[in-house]
Amino acid sequence: MSALLKDRRAIALMLAASLTVMSNAIISPSLTGIEAHFSDNPNAELLTRMLVAAPSLLVAIVAPFAGMMADRFGRRRQLLIGVALFGVCGTAGIWLPSLEAIFVSRLILGIGVAMMMTAVTALVGDYFQGELRARFMGMQIAAMNFGGLVLIALSGGLAGVDAMLPFLLYGVAILYLPFLIFALDEPSKASRDAAAHAPGGEGAQGWVGLLIAAVVLSGITFLTFYILPTQAAYFLPLIGHPEPAAAAMLMVGVTFAAGVVSLVYGRLRGILGRARTLALGFSVAALGFLVMGFSFHLWIAAVGALCVGGGAGLIMPTLMGVALDLAPAARRGMAAGSVSMAIFLGQFLSPLFSLPLVNRLGYFGTFEVYCAILAICALISLVIFRERRGFALQF
Repeated sequence: MSALLKDRRAIALMLAASLTVMSNAIISPSLTGIEAHFSDNPNAELLTRMLVAAPSLLVAIVAPFAGMMADRFGRRRQLLIGVALFGVCGTAGIWLPSLEAIFVSRLILGIGVAMMMTAVTALVGDYFQGELRARFMGMQIAAMNFGGLVLIALSGGLAGVDAMLPFLLYGVAILYLPFLIFALDEPSKASRDAAAHAPGGEGAQGWVGLLIAAVVLSGITFLTFYILPTQAAYFLPLIGHPEPAAAAMLMVGVTFAAGVVSLVYGRLRGILGRARTLALGFSVAALGFLVMGFSFHLWIAAVGALCVGGGAGLIMPTLMGVALDLAPAARRGMAAGSVSMAIFLGQFLSPLFSLPLVNRLGYFGTFEVYCAILAICALISLVIFRERRGFALQF
């Protein structure tokens, strides 16, 4: 770990990756205030909820193409453009005059996020190999979550002053940009060719099938997980906590747990292997939703949120690791783009999926349904991703 912390490229990639956490959840504590600010808009209820998920639609559409562009035209340049676009479009919500205009700016923000995520993941594959890559993936997820923890906490405080102020926090991307320009270099064709001919550089047997499985599970993970940032501000008043700080606290708990678990991810995966690590992550997240299904007090909801976050801290580095470890070196951008597409498509569809469930079953019943879905994912993970000689998923 100390070697990674001395590598300026590793620091730069962790900073860039931490921005992706902000893309959606940072305005979650503001949702009720934004809806009230635009109360004269007849579509305010739906549009406000979709502000959190809006970037995800464009990420889902653009990410596969962004991954192919990163493979063809270079990762570093794409990352820098994405960070600049993120900073400009993210802060636009503070001065745009209408809810529809803010929604459009959030869609454009998604293009920047797609460029960033695919480029960061591909650069991780270029810079780091083997055990070092696994340790970095855990550190990266931890950096994303701890960075998100600080910024979401700040967002809750700012939302208590003015619902539109949290949009200013997206400006941190512009502050990061000079360091990213300095710290990152484009891997040479020679180094990428060497990676392609290294052990595993041609891709694992059956890698396409395993990648498809990772894509599907990534989408399901965020379809369920994103009920928390999109619905927390509406659920918590039902248990007596309408204040924005309560929603911020719940999201801080999620990101804190994910960050802590990610710090030990590399060692845990070395002990359990990818299948059992992934199954454990889904099981812990399922337990979290089960607890939230009985959360008639804020502290119970917080315990459930901690479990959901802890599970995510195991699930996402494992699925991203599958994409990098098993895909050929020349296709890492495409593999990263595919997983990114699934993550953000799940985020975008989450409120469309959860709202009918909430209307029919209530929040507590919906949490129990999500528990069952994630438990099934745990069992599927044990079958599909088990590591044994001669086994590979073939489609």
